[in-house]
Amino acid sequence: MFTGIIEELGKIKRISLRGTSGQIAIQAEKVLKGTKIGDSIAVNGICLTVTSLQSDGFTADIMAETIRRSSLSGAVNGDLVNLERALAADGRFGGHIVSGHIDGTGRILSCREEENAVWVRVETSPKILRLVVEKGSICIDGISLTVAAVDAESFQVSVIPHTGEETTLLKKKPGDVVNLENDVIGKYVERLLGLGTVGKKQTNRSGITMEFLEEYL
Repeated sequence: MFTGIIEELGKIKRISLRGTSGQIAIQAEKVLKGTKIGDSIAVNGICLTVTSLQSDGFTADIMAETIRRSSLSGAVNGDLVNLERALAADGRFGGHIVSGHIDGTGRILSCREEENAVWVRVETSPKILRLVVEKGSICIDGISLTVAAVDAESFQVSVIPHTGEETTLLKKKPGDVVNLENDVIGKYVERLLGLGTVGKKQTNRSGITMEFLEEYL
């Protein structure tokens, strides 16, 4: 489990893909402390398992599912990436629950300054937007952020200077692709209530209705 609080910016030293899988080598420093082979590190929000360690970085394997779901298919050597080690049992929980399992990608539409903050608007699929709520949590490239606004095609976050300085988000430009992870609590609630979509019609397989909730809650 991760929190979405970025520990450092790493750099891709090498990414090699054979078809739809491969290996990635990341230059890093801070996240190497206490890290062992087999540990998990989130790279731009993607939970990867450390397969080898070097004095200046680590290596991880990439499977086909990761390529399908994330932005790694477009990554190149030299790209900066957000890094976070898995949360220790005695660690501080500073962001929100992040699994490191990417739900899909989005595309930055615009960046707009407002006094000391920058509003970033991200376009994404209806499947992801279904679980995005105003003032809820979203993980963008591994960064825990609060949703400031949402509409039928996109959502917006407001980025403070510290987040801009410590992560890659404000180094991106309109058109760039970012990894997205919905709040895991929303996904479990949706599943447990039996909610799903068939075409454009939403179905409730659990039989729970608003009338039921009003009567018993």
